[in-house]
Amino acid sequence: MLIPSIDLQGGRIVQLVQGERLAVATDDLDGWVARFAGFPKVQLIDLDAAKREGDNAALVENICARLPCRVGGGVRSLDRAKTLLSGGAQKVILGSALFRNGRPDVDFAWRISEVVGADRLIAAVDARGGSVVIHGWRTPLDVRPVDAIAALEPYVGEFLYTNVDTEGLMQGTDRAAIQRVRDATTRHVSAAGGITTREEIDWLESIGVDAVVGMALYTGRLRLP
Repeated sequence: MLIPSIDLQGGRIVQLVQGERLAVATDDLDGWVARFAGFPKVQLIDLDAAKREGDNAALVENICARLPCRVGGGVRSLDRAKTLLSGGAQKVILGSALFRNGRPDVDFAWRISEVVGADRLIAAVDARGGSVVIHGWRTPLDVRPVDAIAALEPYVGEFLYTNVDTEGLMQGTDRAAIQRVRDATTRHVSAAGGITTREEIDWLESIGVDAVVGMALYTGRLRLP
């Protein structure tokens, strides 16, 4: 399944290369919401909230009222997760908050799962150079993605795996890395990072992984069905 991605920064939809360089920026929010209206899942990330540089809370709530969104970016507490869910998010994505002192924080994962429910939680396990990275992909940990997944699996209903090495480059994704993630868990898996072609999406679907796509859609490299 193709999951379109909407990244918000400064009130606009943007696409960044490897989380740093701005490559796409558009104010046509309504146009893209209309284009994504037929999809059963849309990924919505508040980059400003993720970077502690403000937030796009009003836009997030507006989009969640119009699209079936899984929302991430700055979800660091139970209260934040509950606010997003009550504001219309179908699921919430947690990333850096699931790690503490360089390891998966299973205590926090357990506590939030007990209140929200594992089926409404997605754990973002992002990797660069084969290791988990957090804090906007700037802090590497001495943890492999498959080990993080093993620790967090009891507390979440899905994993989002982003390969930062290929993110935004539109040069293809790392299939071997995604296959390792798929093999490491019985939970649902979605993958992001460099996915550009229909053939890649079909391959991911064949192994039971959803494809989160942003840059290829906004640049027209991948046509919407």
